[in-house]
Amino acid sequence: MIYRLTLLLALTGLCDICFAGPPYQTDDAEPTDFGHYEIYLFAQGTVARDGSSGAFGIDFNYGAMRDLQLTVVIPVEFENPDGAGSLTGVGNIELAAKYRFMQRADHGWDVAFFPRVFLPSASSRLGEEKVSLLLPVWLEKDWDRWSTFGGGGCVIGRKGDSKDYCLAGWALTREVTHNLKLGAELVHQAPDSRDGHASTAVGAGLFYDLNENFHLLASAGPGLQNAAETGRYSWYASVLWTH
Repeated sequence: MIYRLTLLLALTGLCDICFAGPPYQTDDAEPTDFGHYEIYLFAQGTVARDGSSGAFGIDFNYGAMRDLQLTVVIPVEFENPDGAGSLTGVGNIELAAKYRFMQRADHGWDVAFFPRVFLPSASSRLGEEKVSLLLPVWLEKDWDRWSTFGGGGCVIGRKGDSKDYCLAGWALTREVTHNLKLGAELVHQAPDSRDGHASTAVGAGLFYDLNENFHLLASAGPGLQNAAETGRYSWYASVLWTH
């Protein structure tokens, strides 16, 4: 179920997305600037041994105050299991708030708390049917053309065959030209169901500025741990509009 890790982290965000965050699963500690907004139109997917799955939708971030970002994610999930019919439906709507409580001007690092609420799915067969919470802390340090960021947290409140789990990731990016950033990341997630498996994956990503307001984002990478069950490879792509 690595696609749900992607959905938890790759939209925001690991990214904000502020981005870091999308296109990476790992998030950063930089909130959207006060009075500005970011709108992602995204698609993502994972291919595992028993089929493929993913989501597409909209991710909206708004700088509500200095050091405070509010986020809403509305995904439509799909599953294409081998030997069975495809499923499509609205997934768990996400509400989140990123608060940066430490800035690098004082300590050399930005540090933010980014709690996220997952509301019950509109589909009985896709997403979770109960409210759950992701409670992560993210760190970030920038120097010259480089940026490194990461951290992690735990998802709590899951019921039934689902179980609470923790996740972590770290990324490194570099500004190659004035409008192109490249990077790589390593992410790990504990099992998220009673019969699930832990997963570890690597990925490479790019962030390309078309102009001041429009940007292209993409990432892809293979699974390293239990890849047949959790994801042989995953991908993410989005168009970002900033203002």
